[in-house]
Amino acid sequence: MGVRLMVVDDHRLLAEALASALKLRGHRVLAAAAPVAGAAELVVSRAPEVCLLGTATPAEPGVFDPIVKIKRERPQVAVVVLGPVPSPRGIAAAFAAGASGYVRHDERIEGVERAMVKARSGEAAVAPQLLQGAFAELLNPAAQPDDEGQRLLQMLTPREVEVLVRVADGEDTRLIAAGMGIAPSTARTHVQRVLMKLGVGSRLEAAALAARTGLLDRAVPPAG
Repeated sequence: MGVRLMVVDDHRLLAEALASALKLRGHRVLAAAAPVAGAAELVVSRAPEVCLLGTATPAEPGVFDPIVKIKRERPQVAVVVLGPVPSPRGIAAAFAAGASGYVRHDERIEGVERAMVKARSGEAAVAPQLLQGAFAELLNPAAQPDDEGQRLLQMLTPREVEVLVRVADGEDTRLIAAGMGIAPSTARTHVQRVLMKLGVGSRLEAAALAARTGLLDRAVPPAG
């Protein structure tokens, strides 16, 4: 049975070419969209079974923010990233944001199809050789990396940590204020300070950074 999907890429020609190829193979393509940054709302509104999301820069901060938004508002949509040969951290960042799979962008169309079907069924769709590379780096790291999550956590006050946890849970300013018993203006100020300290420009970026670095795993959840 064909997959109901959307294709999103910063390069519209690539998105449309892949969409056309998948249509010819019996899949229902709801839309081919570009750029990636503005496509999350379209994916949320169309609610495909699978979203193929192409990126040329998987290591760039914030590149997977659209996945965070899609999974928050349409958790049933499986997102498969199409990108270059990534570092293991690139794969980890994609999955931390909520992706269901990662496929090299030079993969044959049959490989893309297999990933789509696996992701739709709830399985992780990532090539064995990419997983092998990730395990190899994890087991034999070239150098002990800095614990970025711990470093970022130390930059925040306990109240700012609570704000970050609530932001990551999808709470808006009013909910944050109500949950913490503070004024909305105070909550807004706390959010801005968190964004500034983390060096990000949006709440989605803050949530994705916190997830990627393991910061949320160390944070004490808010009471209540």
